[in-house]
Amino acid sequence: MDASSKFQDSLPTSSDALLAQLQAWGLDFVLHTHVPLRTVEESKAVEADLSIPGERALRIKNFYLRDRKKRNHLVTLDQDRTVDLKETARDLGLGNLSFGSPERLLENLGVRPGAVSPLAMFNGVSKSVTFYMDVAAWEVDVIYMHPLVNDRTIAMARTDLLRFMERLEVEIHWV
Repeated sequence: MDASSKFQDSLPTSSDALLAQLQAWGLDFVLHTHVPLRTVEESKAVEADLSIPGERALRIKNFYLRDRKKRNHLVTLDQDRTVDLKETARDLGLGNLSFGSPERLLENLGVRPGAVSPLAMFNGVSKSVTFYMDVAAWEVDVIYMHPLVNDRTIAMARTDLLRFMERLEVEIHWV
């Protein structure tokens, strides 16, 4: 199965259910639908269609990682930031890091490869996933992210994303 909304009913939480919950909590967002996006390069190809001129926005890339103690981590960074796993492990004060398997990704964050985003903490918080967010988020008004599927992107105010994390009682580790 791919990570598009066509298969969202096979996820622990569907994209539709997440979007409904965001609305119920009074969190504003703009929903965009597009072809499935699996990489930063693919995302950049549709960015112009999603952007509002003059908008201070953060487009992100996300990493589901495991350390040697088998702890799960979601790291969200500016899409243009260069990442070295050894450096990242050192910066986060963790041991060796490796990418989590697709099976563990689905089990711990409730998404498939290509749909990882901070919104996956909706599922990850109950699985003790630790969340790390790029400090670049403090410099923007809007953050673009997938709502558990990769053929949808929402534009959400940074303040609403922070309210979402607070609502879930997710501690954000700023990196």
